[in-house]
Amino acid sequence: MRQQIDYYFTSISPFAYLGHRALLRIAQEYGAEIRYKPVKLSQVFTAAAVVPLAQRPVCRQQYRLLEIGRWAKKRGLPVNQQPAHFPTDPSLADRCAVAIQQQGRDAGDFIGRVLAACWAEEKNIADEAVIRQILGDLDLDALTLLEQAKTEAVETIYAANTTAAIEQGVLGAPAYLLNGEQFWGQDRLELLADALR
Repeated sequence: MRQQIDYYFTSISPFAYLGHRALLRIAQEYGAEIRYKPVKLSQVFTAAAVVPLAQRPVCRQQYRLLEIGRWAKKRGLPVNQQPAHFPTDPSLADRCAVAIQQQGRDAGDFIGRVLAACWAEEKNIADEAVIRQILGDLDLDALTLLEQAKTEAVETIYAANTTAAIEQGVLGAPAYLLNGEQFWGQDRLELLADALR
């Protein structure tokens, strides 16, 4: 039986962007299945007593930018540490990831493209036209998926993912759960790989 990684994330997270490609590579190497679980991060933060970014001390905000730059270099990824469209609403992109999975497809490429759109390409992922373009570029049925993403059924899954994250003590995004064990943050991916091994 394949090992399963529950991947809690949101499409606006810089650290999800920095770790996404590495996660896909690790899962492929160890034959693990990724279950993509986008969440409403503000609710996860509230449950974990995490202070929203804008309310954090300046020193912590500055260190966050430093870490984004360091990890982008480490992972070999382009990054704009202060993108033009951040913060923005990730919910449409998150719900599209749910809809893609509802169609029995893997959402990994779509999520990777959305994360890069924000953090490397200066695109607004809250703009439906941006999401439509990404879906089209991946040869996905953009019209159908966007309609599906706006349904109550998808919203119910999105909310359920958030509830499950809170119940399992998820601290933020990204978080990777393997057999109930949490690996929080893309800088824990090597430890996730060790566990899979």
